[in-house]
Formats: sequence, C-alpha cells, structure tokens
Amino acid sequence: MKLLVGNRNYSTWSLRPWLVLRHFALPFEDEVLMLSGPRWRETLAERSPTGKVPVLIDGDLALPETLAIIEYLADAFPEKPIWPADRRDRALARAAASEMHAGFSQLRTHAPMNLRASHSGKVDLDSVRKDLHRVEQLWGDLLGRSGGPFLFGEFTAADAMFAPLATRLRTYDLPASDTAAKYVEAIYALPAFQEWRALALKEPWIVDDDEIDVIQGRVAPGTLA
Repeated sequence: MKLLVGNRNYSTWSLRPWLVLRHFALPFEDEVLMLSGPRWRETLAERSPTGKVPVLIDGDLALPETLAIIEYLADAFPEKPIWPADRRDRALARAAASEMHAGFSQLRTHAPMNLRASHSGKVDLDSVRKDLHRVEQLWGDLLGRSGGPFLFGEFTAADAMFAPLATRLRTYDLPASDTAAKYVEAIYALPAFQEWRALALKEPWIVDDDEIDVIQGRVAPGTLA
C-alpha cells in the first residue's frame, strides 16, 4: 500500500490515516505531494480522484477521504485494534471521529495546523471559544470514561482524528484544562506522531494559506522563509 500525503507540516487530513498506518505497524510507503508551488493543483488532480490528499493506493484501488481510508484499513486488518473492541465504545469512537470530520470549523479556519511554529496570542479567542468548549466537553467525557491516556484508553482511530486539533492547542497556546493538556501531551508522546513531526520539522516548504501571519495580514504572501 501507498499513502499519498500533503506537506507534513500543514496537512491535517494526511496525518490522520498516516498515524493509523504507522502506529498499528501496517505495511505501507508514503509519498508527499506538494500543496503549493508550480502545477501543484494539476499534480494532485492527476494523482487523486478528488484532487486532494490523502489517497490510499492499494493495487488498482485509489481511495480518497480520511475516514474511508481508516475504515478500509480496519476491514483489511481486523486483528488490529484500530477501533475499540467494545461495541458501545466503538460507536462512541466513530461518533467522535465523525464530529471531528465535520465540525470544529472555527478552529480549522483561525488556527491552521503548523507543526514548525509557535504563535502564542495570535488567535482571537472569541472566534474559537465555542469550538474549544466542545473540545473540552468531548475529550473530558471520553477520558473520564476510559481513564486515558487516550480517548478510549489505548490509541485508536478516534485519537488519530483528533491529533491535528491537539497540535493547534500547543502551536497557538490556546487555553486548556489539565485534562486536555495531558491528552495533548499523550498525542505528542506517541512514537508515530513523533516520527511524523520530526519529518515535518525538516520540510523547507511554506504554504502561505496555512500561515497565520499571512492569513492575518502581518506578512505578505511569498515573503516567509
């Protein structure tokens, strides 16, 4: 199998299935497709059915969409605890993953994932307060139920879905309860996440659309080094 991913520093949707593949020691290779630069949109259109990443290539199958990829992996490797074993926990994990897939739009808009950066104080808290409240509520309920360190005790696909959101709390120094802060620490301590982050920190590419200083007009596009 091969996973086509975007720039590791910014591509939240690429990170999610990559963590599942790496954490559960599934056989795969990956390939980075640029999210900026000459002909990047044309290249994505040539390689991806949707013109977006990630895409899982397995034989003649080209499968886009993060949740679809995760479900495909769970079906292909049923011996791996990609989702919780308990039926009720599994339902809650899928509900949480789906909520992450469809929600938290203000955090996505106002605090884009940027693993190389530290931007304390640059996010308008009023714009993300509702999302932060829901994060605290959801994580608190699930961690209280499981005892942690991950949402369902051991790492599952639900944690993979929330990993990029966890990085936003750290990158932008957003307010977090002790429970949420410990969960962020657990994500950062995960060996698979550490591997991805180490690769992201080595990337030289800048995507202006995901840089908060460009988004907020402090820096002109094309001037970040």
